[in-house]
Amino acid sequence: MEKPVHHFAELFEQLGLPADDASIRDFIERHAPLQETIQLHEAPFWNESQAAFIHDALEEDADWAEVVDHLDASLRKK
Repeated sequence: MEKPVHHFAELFEQLGLPADDASIRDFIERHAPLQETIQLHEAPFWNESQAAFIHDALEEDADWAEVVDHLDASLRKK
């Protein structure tokens, strides 16, 4: 069985964040670049449940992992 494919906006919805294109761009611009020494789920701008979701998605290689990786890469660009 194939894992479902989640879109970037769906991740923002899952995290309880505004998911329109402008809000996503604004979020990334406000929080990038994320220091290389900080793991994504440890970033100071997440609340506890958001951090847990991100950590679990990557740790369990869940169907959200690919889009969480995309968010991580987007936040690390300078």
